[in-house]
Amino acid sequence: MKHLLLSLCFLTLHFSPAVIDPPDWDFDTQLNSYFAAETEKIRQRTAMELSGIKDWPAYQAQARTELQEMLGLLPWPEKTPLKATVTGTVEHEEFTVQKLHFQSMPGLYVTANLYLPKNRKEKAPAIVYVCGHATVTKGGYNYGAKAHYQHHPAWFARNGYVCLILDTVQLGEIEGIHHGLHRYERWWWQSRGYTPAGVEAWNGIRAIDYLQSRPEVDPGRIGITGRSGGGITSWWVAALDDRIKVAVPVAGITDMQDQVVNGCIEDHCDCMFMPNFYQWDFPKLAAMVAPRPLLISNTDRDIMFPVDGVFRVYRQVRAIYDQLGAGEQLALNITSGPHRDEQESRVHAFRWLNRYLLGREDLIDKQAVKFFEPEQLRVFDELPADQINTRIDEVFNAAAPPLQEVLKKMSPEQARTQWRKNLEHVFANWPDQQLSASLEEMATVRSDAFQLTTFRLQTDAYTGLPLFRIRPRNRSAATKAHVIVLDDNNWPDWMARLAIAFPKEAFWEDATASSSPGKDLFPELSGYDELYLVSMRGAGPSRFSGNAFKQAQIRKRFHLLGQTLQSMETWDLRRAVEAIQKNRTYVEQPLVVSADGISAGMALYAALFIDAKLTLELSHLPESHMAGPYYPGILRYMDMPAAVMMAGEMHEIR
Repeated sequence: MKHLLLSLCFLTLHFSPAVIDPPDWDFDTQLNSYFAAETEKIRQRTAMELSGIKDWPAYQAQARTELQEMLGLLPWPEKTPLKATVTGTVEHEEFTVQKLHFQSMPGLYVTANLYLPKNRKEKAPAIVYVCGHATVTKGGYNYGAKAHYQHHPAWFARNGYVCLILDTVQLGEIEGIHHGLHRYERWWWQSRGYTPAGVEAWNGIRAIDYLQSRPEVDPGRIGITGRSGGGITSWWVAALDDRIKVAVPVAGITDMQDQVVNGCIEDHCDCMFMPNFYQWDFPKLAAMVAPRPLLISNTDRDIMFPVDGVFRVYRQVRAIYDQLGAGEQLALNITSGPHRDEQESRVHAFRWLNRYLLGREDLIDKQAVKFFEPEQLRVFDELPADQINTRIDEVFNAAAPPLQEVLKKMSPEQARTQWRKNLEHVFANWPDQQLSASLEEMATVRSDAFQLTTFRLQTDAYTGLPLFRIRPRNRSAATKAHVIVLDDNNWPDWMARLAIAFPKEAFWEDATASSSPGKDLFPELSGYDELYLVSMRGAGPSRFSGNAFKQAQIRKRFHLLGQTLQSMETWDLRRAVEAIQKNRTYVEQPLVVSADGISAGMALYAALFIDAKLTLELSHLPESHMAGPYYPGILRYMDMPAAVMMAGEMHEIR
């Protein structure tokens, strides 16, 4: 009921000109401006990087290390035995299909079909075909995307290639999850630094290992292709592994402008993105394939990968190829159509791969045709009991050891130094810290017992948040101050109480009072001279509009900017406390900061970056970042007990 009250009140606010000019509190516009500015900053930085490279091999090596880290592959996982197992074969007059599975790591099963051409006289070039999103289910069994995309490997086998087609983690015979952020609210993926893109990239790399082990394959002639989700996986694998000699990613890339600002991210699966710790724009990913042969392929009416964004990516990559003297090895193919597996796109892909893997330029005279029923391509009769596919998100990225284990290996001082360095990385994409927080007083109103001052807290160039100060009516100076962190959980109650004391103010003028006026209207003020109510972007009085799906897409945008919503809310809290402290007359008495639940976790981390001594009243503090707050990759380095230890040496914690 409280959440409903909040939603109704927020949607029906009528701002009072006596308090503040309405446009200043348009949080959606602020957010859009922030996203546009951050995206432009990343675009400019990427363009500057790519235009000023002096030593390409060194730059590429460093960029690959960054990409490894963002995909959860740093250090590289151990290349354990693949345990490849052929479970059956299907014969066609021109090729044989081996139905097989291998384990890219113990228990992580990859279901696949290997298409082998008949009448081979020598080792053949090979293709890793990585599937996009397609579901083929019959009788309650998922036959995997390999059954849908079978016409691609069939064509390759009929034209002299060995082709290994892979199911994805989500759309395979063992059904895992790609949509942790997009649909299932697994926001702890952000804290773990997990993305299914890393799993798909690793599966693709291990697929190369498998192909190179096959006697039918020329290990020096391996290419990769796939469309949509398979398009982006083609990018990940080709960027990371030089054993890919030619790549044709189809409908798998556009730039940050399209994803964040134009909203393409809302249509996309989580396998399309890395936790963007290093704030890459996607031309940097594409450039990692250089100088190897690369055909960027798309259709002209693809709303998921708009052609203008594809061309912007291509232009920057073109400059790299030209600089490296490999201009002829890059091409852009745009055919007519929507986001669909078009024949025209396939023909261009086939010709490009023929040119660089078979040395042929002849025209394509065979169509890509499906020959088999899904049942014929099934790998498992019974799914393996030891599979970890369905919980790979829990085990793929190593988490930091428990605090007790850390302190067995290093002193507390060494641990603090290491954690401080780690936190600089986790919060590296906070705004410019040289800009001081500012508080602008907007208006003061009085009731019989209290006075309310509304401030505008500017936490970055685009984010202005309401901050409220409550004092007894006749109080002009204050020595003891109490700060309350507002969030979606406590704001309805505060809104109702504020509506009693100050019934005509903008943020709560339509709220329904939940109690009668009395001496204990603001018990949080007892023992203090003033009470500050601090808001954060996207929460409480500063909540963004939109339903649950829209809220998730907002959080995904922060993720793609190398931030999280809660890392930026922590920044807002830090700035709020710094601004309050700066504006206090008497600073001998520490500020008391009270927060509950995930907000308590954010207050704890904000305090780690505040020099002035604080008293922290933290209720229901999460035991682990698995429950929040969710910060970029924090669990790779530390968990909540470590933060409590650090903060306890700086501040008083109650």
